[in-house]
Amino acid sequence: MSSSPERPTATRPDASVVIAIDGPAGSGKSTLSRALAERLGIDRLDTGAMYRSVAWAVLRDGVDPVDQEAVAALARNLDIMVGGTVVADGIDITEAIRGPEVSATVSAVAANPDVRAVMVTRQRSWVDARGGGVVEGRDIGSVVLPDADLKLYLTASPEVRAARRSEEGAEALARRDRLDSTRAVSPLEVPPGARVVDTGALEVEAIVEQVLAWL
Repeated sequence: MSSSPERPTATRPDASVVIAIDGPAGSGKSTLSRALAERLGIDRLDTGAMYRSVAWAVLRDGVDPVDQEAVAALARNLDIMVGGTVVADGIDITEAIRGPEVSATVSAVAANPDVRAVMVTRQRSWVDARGGGVVEGRDIGSVVLPDADLKLYLTASPEVRAARRSEEGAEALARRDRLDSTRAVSPLEVPPGARVVDTGALEVEAIVEQVLAWL
């Protein structure tokens, strides 16, 4: 996978640090990862966007999302660039992957063990190529980067998360939580050694300061 880096102005030269951020939908992973990447002057990878890109391609090509072999083959051949924008096979899909159809499909795609194997390899290669970074997802601290310098698990009340994802609705969010937490491969869980952060209780600036103190 090729990737366009997000490299904002550095305020602290910790380019080799690896931060893994996990949590359910609407827990604030993207907001916190962007803020940390900016403060540390390092790259950020949204692994959820990678799985959403595969879900988008599944819908584009009319592939049955439960056809594991077909979806895995599509994932292996899909060119994904994740950075300030998300591009798949040369198409800017930054907005498209946040639509309701992709949101309804992505959990089934992400449950495919062969798709996960492809994405995990790409995610580790992304970190290796940069020597560090802020990586967000649902299995980063538990599977992708278990030896990360800092592992965070973000949480918030169902009401807070539903308000943040109003376009999906509370019922759809609960369904995604259930699918992500019960899938056979790399389920959503608190990684060993992770610090649990309730993002509904603190402003992002306060969380950033706390995370910097933990590094």
